[in-house]
Amino acid sequence: MVQFLLNGEPRSRVRLVSAVLAVVLAFSTVSVAAPRGKSKTVEVHVPELLLDGGRKLTFDRSLSSDRDVRTKRGFFTKVFEIVVGEPDFHFLVRPYGVVTDSHGRVIVTDPGARGVHIFDFAQQKYKFIERREKGKDAMLAPQCVTVDDQDNIYVTDSIAGKIFVFDAGGKYKRALGSIKGGEGYFKRPTGIAVDSAQQRIYVTDTLRNKVFVLDMQGEIVKTIGQTGQKPGEFNFPTELHLDGKNLLVVDAMNFRVQALDPSGQVEYTIGQIGDEIGGMFRPKGVAVDSEGHIYIVDGSQGLVQVFNREGQLLYYFGQKGTGFGEFRMPSGLHIDREDRVFIVDSYNRRVQIFRYHGLKPQPAKAGTP
Repeated sequence: MVQFLLNGEPRSRVRLVSAVLAVVLAFSTVSVAAPRGKSKTVEVHVPELLLDGGRKLTFDRSLSSDRDVRTKRGFFTKVFEIVVGEPDFHFLVRPYGVVTDSHGRVIVTDPGARGVHIFDFAQQKYKFIERREKGKDAMLAPQCVTVDDQDNIYVTDSIAGKIFVFDAGGKYKRALGSIKGGEGYFKRPTGIAVDSAQQRIYVTDTLRNKVFVLDMQGEIVKTIGQTGQKPGEFNFPTELHLDGKNLLVVDAMNFRVQALDPSGQVEYTIGQIGDEIGGMFRPKGVAVDSEGHIYIVDGSQGLVQVFNREGQLLYYFGQKGTGFGEFRMPSGLHIDREDRVFIVDSYNRRVQIFRYHGLKPQPAKAGTP
C-alpha cells in the first residue's frame, strides 16, 4: 500500500516528501475470510499508515459476501455443513455505493446484481433488496445510497432515472421521479444525500449537470448549477456528501469537488486535473472524517487522497492491485461516526474497511479551568 504524509507542505513538494520517506510503516495482523470454497480464515499482514501527532490509519477487514457477517456458527450448524456442504453465499458482483445506518449495518449497492446488500454484523444477518417487477418501477442499476434519520434507505438508479426508497427493514416504500408510462424523470441520477433536519433530498443528475433539491415527498424545490467550468457550474457531477451545512459535490469532468452552502454558493473547491498524486483524474466517492479531513476516491489511480478544506493534500493511501490495501476501480466511500472508512473496491468485488485514529484529547493541565 503506497502512502506518505505531507505534514502541511504544498503540492509542489510532494516528490520531495515522498523521497525522504515522511511516513513510517507498521504491520498489523488481521483475520479475513478465506476464498470461496474454503471454511477457514487466513491471516493477512496489512501495513498501517502512521501520521503526525499520533494519528494513524489501520486496515480493519474486507467484506465480499454474507459469509463475512456470519462468523459465529453453532455446533449443529457446523455438523450440518460437514454433511451437506456449506450454503451458497451471496457475493458482491459489481458493487458501487456504500453507507452505514444508525445500527452499524453496512448497505452496499450492486448494479451487477441489480440490488442492494445489507450486512448486519451485530445480528450476524444478511438481506438482499431487489425489485424486478416488469413495467412497475423495476430497479435496474442501483448506484449511490444514503439513509435518513429513520434509517430509511434511498437508492439512485442511473438507468431507471428514479430514486428508490425502502424502509429500515428493506421493504419497498416508493419511487421518487417515477412518471407516467413507467419512465423516470431524471436523466441519470447518481449522487444522493438526505438532510433530515431540513427535510430535503439532494440528488445529482449527471447528464443535466445539475443538483436537484427535493422535499421528502419527492417534489422539486429548486435546482443548483448549470453546464460549465466556473464556480457553481458542473461537468458531469456525480457523488454527494453532506458535511454539516455544506454539500460536497464531485464535479467529475471538471476534476474537482465543490463545497456549496445552503443557498448553492461555492464555499471552497478542492482538486485539479492530473494523473499524479495531488491531482484528480477520475474522482468518485467523497466523505469527511471526525477531524474535517476530506477523503476523495480516484477510480483511475486506484487510491484515496485526503485533503484539508484549503485544498492541500495531507496524505494518500492505496494503489492498483488485488491485495488488501490495494484497489481496482474503487468507487463509493463512506466514513461512519466511529471513523471507520468504507471503500467500495468495485472490480475486486469487495468493500475494504479501514479505521482512522485521530488525535487523542489531551489531559487538562493543573490549574486550567
